[in-house]
Amino acid sequence: MTRHSAVMEVLADPRVKKNPVHWRAWRDGEIPPDWQLISWVANENMLARDDDDHTRLRKLVSKAFTPRRVEGLRDRVEEIVDRQLDHMAAGGGRADVKSDLALPLPMTVISDLFGVGPEESVELHGYIDNLFDQTITPEQAAATHAGLQNYLANLVAAKRENPGDDMTSALIAARDENDRLSESELVWTLILIIGAGFETTMNLLTNAVRALLTHPDQLELVRGGEYTFNDVIEETLRWDTSIQNVPLRYTAEDVEIAGTPISEGEAVLVSYGSAGRDPDRHGETAHLFDITRQDKSHVAFSHGVHYCLGANLARMELATALPKLWERFPRMELAEEELQPVPSIVSNGVTALPVLLNQ
Repeated sequence: MTRHSAVMEVLADPRVKKNPVHWRAWRDGEIPPDWQLISWVANENMLARDDDDHTRLRKLVSKAFTPRRVEGLRDRVEEIVDRQLDHMAAGGGRADVKSDLALPLPMTVISDLFGVGPEESVELHGYIDNLFDQTITPEQAAATHAGLQNYLANLVAAKRENPGDDMTSALIAARDENDRLSESELVWTLILIIGAGFETTMNLLTNAVRALLTHPDQLELVRGGEYTFNDVIEETLRWDTSIQNVPLRYTAEDVEIAGTPISEGEAVLVSYGSAGRDPDRHGETAHLFDITRQDKSHVAFSHGVHYCLGANLARMELATALPKLWERFPRMELAEEELQPVPSIVSNGVTALPVLLNQ
């Protein structure tokens, strides 16, 4: 589904489910265990659960993203941004916004939140990166699927033995004290929240910086005080969101979406990126990056009961990083290198964003 109205219909229709038991091909054993998207389907977290199961899992995880807890992270976010900008300044006049800022910021924040150490977070990012890469071989997909589960099972074992003030320990307590979270659900919930917590924010921050560097007129509107970096964030979410397509949803019965009949047991791919640029919603200028547009509405964080729990944290990280970046490097510009898209049908961004800092 690519149109804004169709995406909204799918997200709101209780007959379109997230659990693959409703997918005919899955039930019939037609999906191989080494399929490159297997971890997006064969999981036991909110991404593949509906109704009461989804509510139960969401309620447990939501404690990590309350407004109070997110606000409590602000000083740490500022500290990380300042550290990374110092690192960029020491790099001889060139930097990669993605690897030098957009990656370490959310990776460190989400690692802190869930009690993952600096060394372990690098290994964890390698696994998560593979989840979003659809060019990996079936063997790599199977190894990633198994390796990520094993990695986080070891994290759970370590936190169970030595609990800390982190959300992994809190989720373990929910599992062990109330028996509301199975061991597999615990591991898969960590995969979802940790992975989504830095991969998506990393690309969103990179996309926002790229948008401003390629649209200097829009940057000048912010510098002139007419608009803010919050306008930039929302327009980036609409125009160039970090998640393009979300696999998958499944029809639990025969349905009709946006006038198209879909039989029971079919898989539906939801395109958040296409919905953001739908001219039926945003007019003839839908394809343009324009922070002045009044309607910046988007589905980048999904909609309804599946709305992203980490939306406020992502917005806070960008709202902190973007003004600090331009305050530190006001004459920054793109290096003359061709940008390469990330190899994914899920994630949207570039593999690197090289810049000249012009200090």
